[in-house]
Amino acid sequence: MIAPMEPSGPDWDALAPHWRPGHRSAEDDAAAERELAAMRATAERVAGGGIRAAVLGVNDGLVTNLCLILGVAGAAAEPGTVRLSGLASLVAGALSMAAGEWVSVRGQAEVARGMEQSLHEAWRLSPPVVLGHLTASLRERGLDRETAVRASRGVMTGRAASRAGTRILAGVSAEDAGSPVVAAVSSLLLFAVGALLPLLPWFFAAGDGAVLASVVITALASLVVGGALGRSAGRGAVRTAGRQLLIVALASLVTYGLGRLAGTSVM
Repeated sequence: MIAPMEPSGPDWDALAPHWRPGHRSAEDDAAAERELAAMRATAERVAGGGIRAAVLGVNDGLVTNLCLILGVAGAAAEPGTVRLSGLASLVAGALSMAAGEWVSVRGQAEVARGMEQSLHEAWRLSPPVVLGHLTASLRERGLDRETAVRASRGVMTGRAASRAGTRILAGVSAEDAGSPVVAAVSSLLLFAVGALLPLLPWFFAAGDGAVLASVVITALASLVVGGALGRSAGRGAVRTAGRQLLIVALASLVTYGLGRLAGTSVM
């Protein structure tokens, strides 16, 4: 059921000139609720570090191992050498990505907690100074002075005052850093998956056939990753997929060319 419009409600002509109260419908309300729910779900995944780690992991796995495989294969190495090099790269890369993500996210959270502690100490020393900075920051975001003053006082009287205040003043909080475990596990697993794809043909073939199969599999996977990323970000899937494929192609050509020129295993 559509909630009735209050007589003293907002001035919609000024607030949302593209929308007319008389055109409000249950279908539009439901669609708006779905959009907000999808936004919150995406925000939770982003805050948890999963999306960033997943995209980085699978993309780095694809590019890193394809480049290594092409570099080694370009040096006319034996198929067994290519397989061993690819497996070593998969394991080392996955562990390295996981460790890097864990350290990065954990460090970001610790830095944010330090800022929250600084805000808490500043509030203990001089509440008016803190309120002044909060008010100024909120006014920079478009609030009028009276609203910004009331909002600043409300922020600092809440249970999570330091967290909310730090988010307003610095744009971050410890919660925004996400989970280091989620980031590490996502990165490890998806790097391994990405690195395995270009390596698979070398367990069943060798030579130019295996090289071609690695390139085709990686190209298709890159298109899928780029397209999915583009759709989730609200951009054109085709454009993002094409950009992803171009990056992989350039990196692969450079590495394969270096391997051919060197004539030896270069990774």
